[in-house]
Amino acid sequence: MTATVTSATSSGRKRRVRWTLLLIVVFALAISTMVFRGAGYWLVREDPLAKADVIVVLSGGMPYRANGAANLFKSGYAPEVWVSRPEGPQRDLSALGIHFIGEEEYNREILVHQGVPEAQIAILPDIIINTQQEVNEIAREMRRTGKRTAIIVTSPEHTRRVKALWNKLTGNEPQVIVRSAPGDPFVAKQWWGNTRDALAVVREYMGLLNVWAGLPVQPHALP
Repeated sequence: MTATVTSATSSGRKRRVRWTLLLIVVFALAISTMVFRGAGYWLVREDPLAKADVIVVLSGGMPYRANGAANLFKSGYAPEVWVSRPEGPQRDLSALGIHFIGEEEYNREILVHQGVPEAQIAILPDIIINTQQEVNEIAREMRRTGKRTAIIVTSPEHTRRVKALWNKLTGNEPQVIVRSAPGDPFVAKQWWGNTRDALAVVREYMGLLNVWAGLPVQPHALP
């Protein structure tokens, strides 16, 4: 009798352990699914709009970022627009006798086409490789020209990393308002549904890890 009771107790304990482990696995899977599905939404982090001294178009995301900057300019949020100058194949193409028109010139044309006076558009002087260099240049030019607040327009999935970089490299002075470009095709609710968005999400999380780690991975040197 004692052996039978002991066996039944042991069997019941094993069942409870199995059910507990199953519940843990189900719970972990549910949490993992929620985190996975929400990964795109979490990257989108916008500041409230307010008046600023300048609007800045970050490189990439044509024509959406420039369009967004033009809309903000026409709404009266700032009196001028800056455009960054990204690295391009100028040198290699020049060696082949081919004239290269940089992305910054296309962004300028988009702004003018959307109603921003050309006199109110400035292309930043330095060639930049990545967002870290863009943030440093924007902050440097703001200090040089006495500007205190900038609205930076970028892609939705890029907003959190831009703000994190600004806080890391610049702090609270000068100030920045980070906004996403309306019309950008990034689909936060189903970012895994196409290669463009999937690669963008992976790139942003890798970039954020680099920021949180203290920026151990630095931009490559210009040729």
